[in-house]
Amino acid sequence: MAEDFSVVVLASDLGVDARPFLTRSDEIDEQENWHDCPQYLGDEDFSDLDLLHFFTLQGSDKSGNRIFRVVGKYLPARVVSAERLKKYIFQKITNECPEGPFCLVYMHSTVQKDENSPGITILRWIYEDLPSDIKDRLQVVYFVHPGLRSRLVIATLGRLLLTGGLYWKIKYVSRLQYLWEEIKKGEVEVPDFVKNHDNVLEHRPLTDYGIEPDPFHLTEVQSSSFSLNHYENRWVS
Repeated sequence: MAEDFSVVVLASDLGVDARPFLTRSDEIDEQENWHDCPQYLGDEDFSDLDLLHFFTLQGSDKSGNRIFRVVGKYLPARVVSAERLKKYIFQKITNECPEGPFCLVYMHSTVQKDENSPGITILRWIYEDLPSDIKDRLQVVYFVHPGLRSRLVIATLGRLLLTGGLYWKIKYVSRLQYLWEEIKKGEVEVPDFVKNHDNVLEHRPLTDYGIEPDPFHLTEVQSSSFSLNHYENRWVS
């Protein structure tokens, strides 16, 4: 004879709390699904990401905030999932700077949207998922070499895509010389390509606005007027 059994039908759209009807094992599964918070992350191996040096703890700024240097060009956004990136950043902060204020020095130099940039929505998601104490300890984000596109996106959509706490912490740094007003030289390591990009911006300021003056380096070629005068003088002589 078959064992008796019962069926309970719940109308989900009526807002019925199903927990009293769940078994102990189902309740545990539900809790694990609902509490996907950073503090529950496991000890995952991130040695491969450490080798890239795109997120490293360095010195301190002049306000005493510890510095996490972020080099955008070193981040292989195509192959690193947003979930793994979130776990890695959380682990680095909690292990290497567990207390006290800190700042981010984000070097955006020569970042390509399709290769190095995870996207503003992913950055927002990572920030939102951090515990409130870590968000409170983040004092400022120094955004080094922001391009025209970055400025426009943050200026127009920043308040919608970023929380107020993060939006007002962003400080644009168009040249390295302005970064040294906030951080002593030697406190943060600057890659050579960032320095070279800074020199390009210094001598070609229109590059800040996405305009590459003289892309074919025509100024380095002798002008036609010089050539004509040269040959005219030969004929006259």
